[in-house]
Amino acid sequence: MPPPPAKILIHVVPGFAGNNLDGVPIPNSGWYPSCPLISTAATMLLFSRNRSYVFLIVGIFLFVFLAIRKRSYQYSYVIDPFQSYHGDGSGDNFLPGSSGDPNYVPPNDYFDDNTDDNVNDKDQNDEEDTADRIEWSKLKPNYPVQDMRQFPKGSPQWLPKVQKFIETEPVAERQVRLERRDAVKEVFQRCWNSYRKHAWMSDEIMPISGGKRDVFGGWGATLVDSLDTLWIMDLKDEFKEAVEAASKIDFSKAPGDKVNVFETNIRYLGGFLAAYDLSGDRRLLRKATEVGEMLYVAFDTPNRMPMTRWDAVDASKNKPQEADESVLLAEIGTFALEFTRLSLLTKDPKWFDAAHRITELLHKQQDTTRFPGMWPVIVNARTTEFNLHNDFTIGAMADSWYEYLPKAHALVGGLLPQYREMYEKAMEAVIKRNVFRPMLPDNADVLVSGLVSVSRSGDDTVYSLKPEGQHLVCFAGGMLALGGKLVENQTHVSVGEKLMDGCIWTYSHMPVGIMPETFTMLPCPLAISPEKPECTFSETKWKDAIKRQLEAPDDISPEELNSLIAEKHISKGFTSLPDTRYILRPEAIESVFILYRTTGRKDLPEKAWKMFEAIEKNTKTELANAALSDITRYDPENVDESKRYPEKTDSMESFWLGETLKYFYLMFSEPDLISLDEWVFNTEAHPLRRLVPDLKGLFD
Repeated sequence: MPPPPAKILIHVVPGFAGNNLDGVPIPNSGWYPSCPLISTAATMLLFSRNRSYVFLIVGIFLFVFLAIRKRSYQYSYVIDPFQSYHGDGSGDNFLPGSSGDPNYVPPNDYFDDNTDDNVNDKDQNDEEDTADRIEWSKLKPNYPVQDMRQFPKGSPQWLPKVQKFIETEPVAERQVRLERRDAVKEVFQRCWNSYRKHAWMSDEIMPISGGKRDVFGGWGATLVDSLDTLWIMDLKDEFKEAVEAASKIDFSKAPGDKVNVFETNIRYLGGFLAAYDLSGDRRLLRKATEVGEMLYVAFDTPNRMPMTRWDAVDASKNKPQEADESVLLAEIGTFALEFTRLSLLTKDPKWFDAAHRITELLHKQQDTTRFPGMWPVIVNARTTEFNLHNDFTIGAMADSWYEYLPKAHALVGGLLPQYREMYEKAMEAVIKRNVFRPMLPDNADVLVSGLVSVSRSGDDTVYSLKPEGQHLVCFAGGMLALGGKLVENQTHVSVGEKLMDGCIWTYSHMPVGIMPETFTMLPCPLAISPEKPECTFSETKWKDAIKRQLEAPDDISPEELNSLIAEKHISKGFTSLPDTRYILRPEAIESVFILYRTTGRKDLPEKAWKMFEAIEKNTKTELANAALSDITRYDPENVDESKRYPEKTDSMESFWLGETLKYFYLMFSEPDLISLDEWVFNTEAHPLRRLVPDLKGLFD
């Protein structure tokens, strides 16, 4: 016999907990606060004979209660992360706070504070000379902030769902997928173990010689970049060891070389924040805060614009700083994710303020540039004029600023609408003039993104397209797919898909199956590209384009031209290969991963696997994996075995472990592992928790 309505109501209405009802205990759930109104209504329902009226009253009470809770919710759940507590700290639960809490932070007694996790503790490293240590947070600013920006109050919005539901796979397919996932993990472990043995605490291992080098401040870039990858791959013992080591990195000493603020932000700050968001280990948040305090000093300029190439030694001596007149767009614009997330977690608005000042200026000047909607590659940080130069691209030197527009929109749950507005305007311009369809021998319907230069001819504005593709710009497919989903623009998703297909095409049409750093192609006529699918390949037009790209003599004979094409290893469809390196970049697999999660295209796992096999086969060394100097140098019939495959260089950047292998691993993992509806990746592939609405927050 089902229980009476009164009993059901008492069990589900928040705040009502009695001792018993008909001998049945009624437990209080603990996270529902007491609510006298609803408790009273439930009692009325229990004892009233005319229950229809009571149901009406209860409904009104519930409506008022939820409305009040919704208004009072605002920051209480979103911004105050210290009121929630999940997990047991052992690391066995994959995601602490998996109930949906976007800001999980354990309470102060969650981790053992007896661990030696603070490099500024008095009893640590007593033998070291501390005279040159800097407490960055205690430096007196030369140009203090007068009007601190505050993160907006309010509940995060219900943004459109990003990930597509992927149907349950057959057992055989699942087995193949898991085998491929584990193969990626094995490559990571081989590289990680070599780094641990030969270059521990250094920035990079040299994968051929076994040497080490420091190129990003000497703070252990590979160590920090790999923290979240270790967690995601369920290498918890290695993660624990890495956190112990990373917690002792000393950011209190100013390096002699100038600090690349952009790289320090995306690798170190992003790495610590992501590892913290995943594991909840407070030591990681402390290290993130240390990095944040150091980077914040680079913003101590008259207009609060950052020094992107920063002399930390001078800054530590309180010497006045002034922002540079020539700064890369990507390097000044790529702070929104990391600085905002740090402010949300620490409840200190200064980092949000620092990043948002830049956002405000770029937002204000978006329509005043020589290519309205986009910003030039070079901007003037000293005068805050971001609209004067002529070259516009979403590729190198500008890429991550555009990438962060939809991602910042997702991170803050739509609470800063200017990110969506800037993204939509920018992509309208990019799709109109930067994106082109190349003329290819198989007439493939794919897209590539190039660089546009703007000039004046009398009263006319001339837009000149440089049809140079880049491995770096392969991120754009994923950006447009993610952004298109978030703003519900299917055109963006479709263009993003074709940009990704362009990168896959380039991989598959290179001699060893790997894309070069840069290449050029022949654009189809604008009248039929990219709107119309027709673009028939013409060998005559292709060779004429090669002559222009290589600046060959007009009277060059067909035989000489063919010989030149063979000498330069130019495959059909390409018109030149300016940079034939492969430096273990992640951008192509990044877009394949995001497009697979957003569209569920069934052919993408197989294409991703072919990319992985080609990379692993050609870059593997005895110790790890190495960059390639020329992916066109492929002669499998050469009697000299050393000349059959591309030559390796003794370099393995930290993003190989921090990005490339992470995206390959996630490609073959379950779709709920780092769901794009809960997480957003920074430009170094570090996942940060998004602010998302949570119904539980209504009853906190």
